[in-house]
Amino acid sequence: MFAKKAIEIFNQATQDFKKSDDINKLLVNRFDFNENYIEHLLYKKSWIDTIQWAYEDIIRDPDIDPAEALALKRKIDASNQDRTDTVEMLDEYFLEKYKDVKILENATINTESPAWALDRLSILELKIYHMNIEASRNDASNDHKAKCSLKLKVLIQQREDLSQAINELLSEISEGKKYMKTYKQMKMYNDDELNPVLRKNK
Repeated sequence: MFAKKAIEIFNQATQDFKKSDDINKLLVNRFDFNENYIEHLLYKKSWIDTIQWAYEDIIRDPDIDPAEALALKRKIDASNQDRTDTVEMLDEYFLEKYKDVKILENATINTESPAWALDRLSILELKIYHMNIEASRNDASNDHKAKCSLKLKVLIQQREDLSQAINELLSEISEGKKYMKTYKQMKMYNDDELNPVLRKNK
């Protein structure tokens, strides 16, 4: 099923990044853009999320240098935009894949598109990855490990539920029982015409 394949790719991207754990490391995608397009996008999505997780950890250091924090905030902003762009490319893939499906009269639209559900799944896999580390960390107390083990069980259940929901959504879209639309995020604060602060500094 599609969700299982996505999870495998998400985990591979995370493991590849963690080999160096270098936030400045450039993405080297395991999948060719032309030959394995969907795999390429899923891998890129998880790579972005994995690095951003590291950014978010670092910026919460209470002793971080303000100049470093500002530079990191700029990286987080750029990463968020890259993440959004990649999700929208994923949705364009699904729109193209199912464009010839005959939509049934009683078809309904989902609360979120397939790609935004996959966005949640990618983040969830990162939570599972890091919570698993915390649940077995040698220098942590038994109480800490026990609490993290309980949280890990919840996250794994969420993975199961979300995976099932994604697979069912894609199946229903392919059968015309559901239809999808994409709404571009239209973020305003990155646009020097829409953000009044950026506009006045042009």
